[in-house]
Amino acid sequence: MFKVVKSGANRLDIELSGKLDGDNMKVVLDELLSSANGIRQGRILYRIEDFDIPTFGAMGVELSRLPELFKFIRKFDRIAVLVNKKWVKKASEIEGALIPGLKVKAFDLDEEAEAENWLSS
Repeated sequence: MFKVVKSGANRLDIELSGKLDGDNMKVVLDELLSSANGIRQGRILYRIEDFDIPTFGAMGVELSRLPELFKFIRKFDRIAVLVNKKWVKKASEIEGALIPGLKVKAFDLDEEAEAENWLSS
């Protein structure tokens, strides 16, 4: 499952669960990129539940669209990730460390209030 809600002028709330294959990844990226139109200095609250490692097909689709994804990510300066898997926490924090100007912080699923406070600070 994938859901994007534009919850403010510069805010996206994203929910992701399950497994992504190549076809699903195309749909996810299209929706994600279109939802970010007009956002500057944005924030993302990302909720990831019961997420499996994407298929090779999904990773290939993502790699093929890296230029678009770099433009997308530059629209945001903070991402809070609510997640129940340690490997996803580590991966998200590594991503934040690799992208200049982007702060990413991972929280447990039950720490939504803390994540909201961090996004607002």
